[in-house]
Amino acid sequence: MAEWIDVCSESELHPDERKIVSTDVAEIAVFNLEGELFAIEDVCTHDGGELATGRCEGDQIICPRHGARFCIRNGKALTPPAYEDIETFPVRIEQGLIQVDIS
Repeated sequence: MAEWIDVCSESELHPDERKIVSTDVAEIAVFNLEGELFAIEDVCTHDGGELATGRCEGDQIICPRHGARFCIRNGKALTPPAYEDIETFPVRIEQGLIQVDIS
């Protein structure tokens, strides 16, 4: 069963911005990529450090420590030193609120 949590209002997350939210499951980063919303776990699978403060290039997030790249859309690890994908979460807009399913 889905467990949707509120992240922020739709108007608070503009294109090319991100918001990090703490949940009981994990730290989750929600990205607005040119009007499309995506959510990933805020952890690099290479070393377990935070990921979401890294630089974005298109739909890729670059780990701020060692440069591993991940696809924000599907969580795929794209370059070494990361070889494991990151977890992704469903995102929706409900009554003007951006929500993430953490179930």
